Amino acid sequence: MAKRGFPGMGGGFGGMNINQLMKEAKKMQADLEKSQQELGNKDFSATAGGGAIEAIVSGNKVLKSIKIKPEVVDPEDVDMLQDLILTCVNEALKKVDDAQSSEFGKYNIPGIM
Repeated sequence: MAKRGFPGMGGGFGGMNINQLMKEAKKMQADLEKSQQELGNKDFSATAGGGAIEAIVSGNKVLKSIKIKPEVVDPEDVDMLQDLILTCVNEALKKVDDAQSSEFGKYNIPGIM
């Protein structure tokens, strides 16, 4: 009796039966969900202006807090304060992106990142 599958592939998908393939896919999905949850529970912080501003974001990219040292608040230079806050928050969000790329890159699934 002839094996089913693609010609020249030894049956199945490269010799792997469909049940084994499905088992591996389910394990990968569970691992991915666990990684997403763990990353979402982490906090990422960044500072700007030599530590004058600190932003903390969650792994789900939710801004959790901003700390501003009082000596940085100058009513005559609000633009500088706004720039420092933007820089700080964007750096914290970049850290989340980097952590996601590092964590999920190991799965090598097109369309995930």
